[in-house]
Amino acid sequence: MRYAGEKKLNMWTVLTLLLLAAFLLFVIYPIGMLIAKSLITDGSIDLSYFVKFFTKKYYWSTLVNSFKVTVVSTLVACLIGVPMAYLLRSVKIPGSEFLNILIVISYLSPPFIGAYAWIQLLGRNGFITRIINAIFQIKFRGVYGFAGIVLVFSLQSFPLIYMYVSGAMKNLDNSLNEAAESLGCNAFQRVTKVIFPLVMPSLLAGMLLVFMRVFSDFGTPMIIGEGYKTFPNMLYTQFMGEVGTNDGFAATMCIIVIIIALMFFFIQKFLGRKFTYSMTALKPMEAVQAKGWRKVVSYLTVYLVTLIAALPQITVIITSFIGTINGSLFTGEFTLDNYRNILSKGNTVAIRNTYLFGLEAIAIVVVCGILISYLSVRKRNTLTGILDVLTMFPYIIPGSVLGISFLYAFNGPPFLLGGTAILMIISLSIRRMPYTIRSSTAIIGQISPSIEEASISLGATQLKTFLRVTVPMMLPGVLSGAIMSWITLISELSSSVILYTSKTTTLTVAIYSEVIRSNFGNAAAYSTILTLTSIVSLLIFFKVSGGKDISV
Repeated sequence: MRYAGEKKLNMWTVLTLLLLAAFLLFVIYPIGMLIAKSLITDGSIDLSYFVKFFTKKYYWSTLVNSFKVTVVSTLVACLIGVPMAYLLRSVKIPGSEFLNILIVISYLSPPFIGAYAWIQLLGRNGFITRIINAIFQIKFRGVYGFAGIVLVFSLQSFPLIYMYVSGAMKNLDNSLNEAAESLGCNAFQRVTKVIFPLVMPSLLAGMLLVFMRVFSDFGTPMIIGEGYKTFPNMLYTQFMGEVGTNDGFAATMCIIVIIIALMFFFIQKFLGRKFTYSMTALKPMEAVQAKGWRKVVSYLTVYLVTLIAALPQITVIITSFIGTINGSLFTGEFTLDNYRNILSKGNTVAIRNTYLFGLEAIAIVVVCGILISYLSVRKRNTLTGILDVLTMFPYIIPGSVLGISFLYAFNGPPFLLGGTAILMIISLSIRRMPYTIRSSTAIIGQISPSIEEASISLGATQLKTFLRVTVPMMLPGVLSGAIMSWITLISELSSSVILYTSKTTTLTVAIYSEVIRSNFGNAAAYSTILTLTSIVSLLIFFKVSGGKDISV
């Protein structure tokens, strides 16, 4: 939207160029460095690293393992998430608001915390394992390997499917459902023939995010995999072991990940457009009181799934108050020793850094998110279109790949940012900015341009109109997106574990390090602080947004 007399080279064009330069520097340049290191040797193109990867089973088998885990976990997440969304939207469930919070919290915590918690429950000496062995007189060896990885990922990913499908059902016109019922369709037919096709675009979007979340996570397989190596494990191992001598091979693996991520992103976009339906919810779906066996099945399913999903968080909180011997063996006595350990002098660096880096990153996210969404909607042109596309790249690229690319790009001259807090903050900002951009773009699309035109016609400048009129009207959507960015930002591990030093460690890195060292008491205490922070942030989100649930 250009106003009368507005010049082509103005303040908005300059802002677009500055933001575009920033994303070119912190997104395209690092990826370009990866491509250069993987393809160029001594000034000429060399495909030997790709040949090495695809000709040795030791390497490509991890890619096959990742696809197995990812496909099965995504399907199981759908089998859980879709029915949960349908039941909570169509049936009146007592305490549904509280259940919704528990479901969302189970998604917001890092997956590797779930892996650690399930080891405490179903490991070789886990609480549930001991009960099973005592009752059935067997020697259950615990959930490890492929089964354990799928268990953790499925239970921590189904809430994302739930949120997407629940949001789609909220906008579904129930008159279609009633029309199908009047034509003789039973409940199962109405779900499969009417509701399911209408929510398909949202389901595909949720499946893509689940796929990328599972495919790119290395913490869970590292903790509970026990020899079942996935591609992110191999990537992390290769980078940490070969960064000084053969970083080209690690860069090649990063490029393979990026190609796979982009491929599935475009497949999802294609399928989403193909199955898209336009619909106005003149008569939204309302929850009704179920009767008879439907009531029993609905209540039992919702409460049981929510309890199982919340078990890791409950386990972590409880074990954080149980004393340990040498950090690994729980004594069974309730104490505050774990909290004394992590809050003692010199051990609070991770907690302080998490909040400090998080707040600084959120400030960047909010400012850039407002500007990018405004430029994308109100100042559409070729430059803003390119900027809009570039902001999606960090949303697609796995965090570990972004972290490795940052070290390749900024660990040497002329930048020398490796190991600094600045690089950590930039990484967190870039990774989580799409949440705020998306919510800000949605809210500005609902603001009529005539309001801004009226302000300008009364003598206000475009800048003053933007700051005094547009931004205040955008704030609810911006804050909602910023809070969601904050919650996911403080639980970021993939990029942080690549970029951190002893001075820039964060809570997620501290938790992961403590679990690897078998200091389970300290890990539980750190995890509890992170979980409680997420819960408080989520409650603030509900207060700011005025809603009672999260749906995408």
